[in-house]
Amino acid sequence: MIRWIAAGGAFVVSLDSIMNVAFPAIAAAFAAPPEQMRWVIICYVGTYALTAFVGGALADRVGHGRVFRVGLALSAVAFVVAGAAPTFGWLLVGRVLQGLGGGCVYGTAPGIVTLAAAPAARGRALGFLGAAMGLGLSAGPLAAGVLVDHVGWRAIFHVRVPLALLAFGAALAALPAASAPRAPRLVAAADLMRRPVIAASALAFVANAGIFSIWLLAPFYLVAARGLDASAAGVLFMLTPLGTTLAAAPAGRLADGIGPRVLVATGLGLEALGLGLLSRADATTPIALLAAALFGAGFGLGLFQVPNMAVIMAAFPSGQQGAAGGLAFLARTLGTVAGVAALAQLFAARRLAIGLGAAAVEGFLMAALAVALAAVLAALRRR
Repeated sequence: MIRWIAAGGAFVVSLDSIMNVAFPAIAAAFAAPPEQMRWVIICYVGTYALTAFVGGALADRVGHGRVFRVGLALSAVAFVVAGAAPTFGWLLVGRVLQGLGGGCVYGTAPGIVTLAAAPAARGRALGFLGAAMGLGLSAGPLAAGVLVDHVGWRAIFHVRVPLALLAFGAALAALPAASAPRAPRLVAAADLMRRPVIAASALAFVANAGIFSIWLLAPFYLVAARGLDASAAGVLFMLTPLGTTLAAAPAGRLADGIGPRVLVATGLGLEALGLGLLSRADATTPIALLAAALFGAGFGLGLFQVPNMAVIMAAFPSGQQGAAGGLAFLARTLGTVAGVAALAQLFAARRLAIGLGAAAVEGFLMAALAVALAAVLAALRRR
């Protein structure tokens, strides 16, 4: 029951993929240029990157369940604020609040599921959590397409309020306040600077920076360059998180059996291949090839993500699993922020010169090269 509650909260937070298909509609509603949508991502992801680590470390002292519940309550409030935002600035305020809530959930969920599992089954437990997150990421674009086309972009926030409250109620009723003995001390800098921790965190940084070329640029490519409506774009766009979802559970089982090294390198390689295919796309690229590239990049990320997180979690004792989970999400989300900032800058500089579609595929190329280099380094890394 505990892992289902943790996975349910992570599912609600992961539904934020509902945002990306709505970016063109939000930009039009506030008369904002496309590249300004990066702040919608950065305000949320940047906040939850820091909150995930701080919240996870705090949870080791005050209880994972307590911090987890606070995160869900904050998320519900944030959805109300963002959905009612009268200006772009107020939308960003709502996104910061959402980041605080999402960080508390993401920072504690990995520790909750690993502490509830036997040591030999922790990869599978993380795979279960990863599958729930991937399911949320997959469902978001599909729901967004329907909501944006038929109700309006504000509905992408309104629809998540009852889900957050439902998850909060379940956590309040059945999740223990504390999942492990209280940590004797807070995590120290020396704990974070160990070689396995740094290496796994760096790979997570690059993998997530690369995949966010899809989250940021693909909606504009599919809607503006290919002329798809939001519903059709949502169907294609959801193939990336669907790939991540389908890879998560098998990756967890394999990580428990053969170890993480091969899975990490292979996953990064598949992600780079998918991004590389997208970098060759133009206005005539077959939809089937786009679909394969989007799915392949997501599947590669899922194959990488679970075993790489298992490496980080295994590097910390049971009393610091909150900090370990928070660090895993910190590395991932700092990569996301860096990727969004860099790719949005490139996109803004190039779209007026060569067009929106061509600028998007240049962004995919830069991401593919970075992830490919990470795959090579992961393959060459000593155990």
